[in-house]
Parts: sequence; structure tokens; C-alpha cells
Amino acid sequence: MATKTLRIRQVRSGICTPEDQKLTLKGLGLRRIRQEVDRPDTPATRGLIRKVRHLVEIVETAERGAK
Repeated sequence: MATKTLRIRQVRSGICTPEDQKLTLKGLGLRRIRQEVDRPDTPATRGLIRKVRHLVEIVETAERGAK
């Protein structure tokens, strides 16, 4: 069984954000605007996304090889 993943894109800068939000972006692996990363869909990842939801967006991806 394949694990579900989320594609996350940074859409706003983290420059004028509190330090904990900067560290959250770093923890997600985001460093620049329009950068996209794939992360597993876990409660921990969802919590990180929620903390910086004003800076990121979830990118819809088509399922590959769904059987």
C-alpha cells in the first residue's frame, strides 16, 4: 500500500514572521517562494502546515498509477 503524500508550495515570504514560523518553514524543507516539496500526509505534517497556512498552499497532484 502506497503512503499518501502532500505537495506543499511556499507562496509568501517568511522574512517578517516570528522565529517559530521561520523554523516551521525550514522543518518542512521550504527555503524560497514557489519552491515545492513532497511530504507524507501525517498528523505532524498537517500541524506544521496549519502553523504557516498563510505562507503555503497545498498543490493538487494527480494520482499516478492508481490501481
